[in-house]
Amino acid sequence: MITPYHIILASNSPRRKELLAGLDIPFDVRVIDGIDESYPDDLATHGIAQYISQKKAAAYRLSMASDELVITADTIVVLGTHVMGKPHDAAEAQAMLRELSGRTHQVITGVTLTTTDRQTSFSVITDVTFKAFTDDEINYYVSNYRPFDKAGAYGIQEWIGHIGVTALNGSYFNVMGLPVQRIYEALKTFNTI
Repeated sequence: MITPYHIILASNSPRRKELLAGLDIPFDVRVIDGIDESYPDDLATHGIAQYISQKKAAAYRLSMASDELVITADTIVVLGTHVMGKPHDAAEAQAMLRELSGRTHQVITGVTLTTTDRQTSFSVITDVTFKAFTDDEINYYVSNYRPFDKAGAYGIQEWIGHIGVTALNGSYFNVMGLPVQRIYEALKTFNTI
């Protein structure tokens, strides 16, 4: 055991569950619906994901047991200064992928580890470069994979990642939505922070 706490993953994401399970650390999932994920307009782009992860953590803090550690996370895709959220429909997903086509963007995941008496937060940034996509490739991906629950309208572990990623600088797992290596290190040192 790397931590004496009972770990709670505050996410319904199948990808995050799979990634955290890869650390061989027992955990449960607990989700509070309806948490406000807005952020101040003047917040620096690189602080947004961490700010939202902390906001999510605040929603859990009052109902936590003293032996629990809650992991909250938020992932955004940034192209230049433009933050890409989750697309609402196929047209928006196609437009996002056209913007990302042939360019390098950043995937930023903010993570907050919270107990009843302490908290630590961090962000992990990964640079991802895509080849130039054809309209047929974009349409195929959006039609078949329906990436409407994914920031930037794509999942790197899906078809579009297999055919499109030409370079990656940083954590692959971060792009999937949870920087598990950094979480592992943070859990090991949590009591000494």
